[in-house]
Amino acid sequence: SWRAGDERSSPEEATKARGVRSEEATLPGQQQEELRCALDLLSVGDAARPESENVGEESKGIQESPGAKSGPTAGEASRPGPGARAAEPAAEPTKAPFASREREPEPDFYCVKWITWKGERTPVITQSENGPCPLLAIMNILFLQWKVKLPPQKEVITSDELMAHLGDCILSIKPQEQSEGLQLNFQQNVNDTMMVLPKLSTGLDVNVRFTGVSDFEYTPECIVFDLLNVPLYHGWLVDPQSPDVVQAVGKLSYNQLVEKIITCKHSSDSNLVTEGLIAEQFLESTASQLTYHGLCELTAAVKEEELSVFFRNNHFSTMIKHKGHLYLLVTDQGFLQEEGVVWESLHTVDGDSCFCDTQFRLSPVLGKSAAAVASSRHTHSQVDQDYMVALSLQQEQGQGPSALSDLELARQLQQEEYQQQRPAPAWPGRAG
Repeated sequence: SWRAGDERSSPEEATKARGVRSEEATLPGQQQEELRCALDLLSVGDAARPESENVGEESKGIQESPGAKSGPTAGEASRPGPGARAAEPAAEPTKAPFASREREPEPDFYCVKWITWKGERTPVITQSENGPCPLLAIMNILFLQWKVKLPPQKEVITSDELMAHLGDCILSIKPQEQSEGLQLNFQQNVNDTMMVLPKLSTGLDVNVRFTGVSDFEYTPECIVFDLLNVPLYHGWLVDPQSPDVVQAVGKLSYNQLVEKIITCKHSSDSNLVTEGLIAEQFLESTASQLTYHGLCELTAAVKEEELSVFFRNNHFSTMIKHKGHLYLLVTDQGFLQEEGVVWESLHTVDGDSCFCDTQFRLSPVLGKSAAAVASSRHTHSQVDQDYMVALSLQQEQGQGPSALSDLELARQLQQEEYQQQRPAPAWPGRAG
């Protein structure tokens, strides 16, 4: 089916582009099939040629858009980047017209995991790959808030269905202000949000600033979070106790900082060169995109029992704060059948964590399916084990101290463990 605005060429246009007369498109079945095979072979031959031989008249008319920059260097390309676009898939090469017409893209399917959330059976959307899908993060919040519901027998859902539910939810929002001007502004925001919705299943323009956990460079995509009243956070902050880094990074966004590093590297001013090196070292040393200062600020900024979206490493996660602790919703499809694995603690910057159930109790021994997925994870550090002990004691006592005190307790337990169990010296001739 051909839709208005479809980027693909119609069969007639594709035939003309190949230099084939329209009369040949009406050949008998056998000859038409032979012609189709010949065109496929021709497309393969074109793809095998060097780029210099494949430049046609159409490519000559393509110009670089205003403000476009040259591609990053190899070192810059390897650096994790939350700017420009959050891991949106690269455009695929143009395929043969018949192939593109016959093989329609398959819709994305997601498995539905049913959990008991605050006494009510609630769906959670899982994913098989750890991709940059803000659609799932937002929709899972709406499911946990019971603003969107699914039939109880629902086991699989498509991205189109999720998009339809999200669109209905947005259209059902009513403006809080009654003035005509604010209502017009609200309606414009709704229209802008509906235009942005298709990007939610691929990637969003997200560009963090290193000054605060809620600081992002404003883009049209941010309207989605504002309209749904869903907070968006990150934890990639500069430590204020590092004045050199604070001066080098300043109030720049990620994209601006990368541009500054490139400019400073080619500067004749030694001070600027030094600033560029300091900024580059900051990005490399915080490649996890979460700093200890950012984690502390994040814990302090998020409200108790608040559902939000956490952005890190080009991935969007559903986050909640419960009794002073931060948790991320587990959406890995490998835990689909594990009812006791719902939340994952966020208390370290190196990825170590522990799993909890819907009531934020530490999960028991994982089942076989979950263990197979979890086997690829790194072994939990001693800090993680101490944190689990501290969390268990807190749950047994029914207390909810602040997250910072729990971290301090974990570090204290780790230090005591280190003092009590110092490693024995290795025997001569043996590997340490």
